[in-house]
Amino acid sequence: MKKLSFLVSLTNDDNDYQQEQAAAAEKAARRLGVDLKIVHANNDAVTQSQQLLQYIQGTAASRPDAIIFEPAGGTAFPQVAHAAVAAEIGWVVLNHDADYLQQLRRSAHVPVFSISSDHQEVGKIQGKQFAALLPQGGSILYIEGPANSSAAHQRTAGMNLTKPVNIQVKTMRANWTEESAHRTVSSWLRLRTSQETLIDLVGAQDDSMAAGARKAFAEIAKGERERWLAIPFTGCDGLPKTGQSWVRSNLLAATIFIRPNTDIALEMLTDAIRSGSQPPEQKLTIPESVPSIQELTERTAKANAEKRHRSAGA
Repeated sequence: MKKLSFLVSLTNDDNDYQQEQAAAAEKAARRLGVDLKIVHANNDAVTQSQQLLQYIQGTAASRPDAIIFEPAGGTAFPQVAHAAVAAEIGWVVLNHDADYLQQLRRSAHVPVFSISSDHQEVGKIQGKQFAALLPQGGSILYIEGPANSSAAHQRTAGMNLTKPVNIQVKTMRANWTEESAHRTVSSWLRLRTSQETLIDLVGAQDDSMAAGARKAFAEIAKGERERWLAIPFTGCDGLPKTGQSWVRSNLLAATIFIRPNTDIALEMLTDAIRSGSQPPEQKLTIPESVPSIQELTERTAKANAEKRHRSAGA
């Protein structure tokens, strides 16, 4: 049996989730006995499309059996997808809406499908976390992903469905990396309006952006720095070595575990190609709050009770 070969195209190699995506793919490839090539787009959609076309338009011997990619921009490259399928290359989209898949599957002789976390559910969980952390309401600085990201839009929509009406949200955008969030928040902190804004919590749509925001607050003058760093910070992704570790060390008050899905994609592709079947059009993975909403609510109640006790004894 021919040894299968797959190409995985990721948005960058600076984000902890993307790094875990690469690690999960490599581990799955070893387990499945398939060849794997991983490329990174440096958060540039043009670079990503050029990288993909290079492999699609290569010699038959050099073409992968399938491409798994997470879009770096706002499009899932429908024209590139059609070129891949025409070249008998399977096509899997990660963590992004691709409305062309149903049509593409009708004529495809190779696997074509998508895998994503349920991003609206991610947002719903985050809204519930905000409610647990701010039971009396308040104001949140909310750091969203890029404007062209469907995942960012879905997370925001979910968050607005579950956050209480007494929680006000000020939004700003970054690019799924620590550095981009650090730059965005640092720029905002230089504005006079930031000094006049009362913020009770900083929520980010991924852990690396939460870390970047926290780094920006740590660099301001001492008196203001202590006030900012005393409020809760939350993120998403919740990977064991980063987000979950930061929750345990109290750098984050909460995160949301979003499992990597490159390994699932490789498993589904390998089974489909070897069996000659077409997987379901879409698979969703389920996110989880870290800690649980109940535990977060109980922690907040305990902390508030201790604060009131200290105030009464002063």
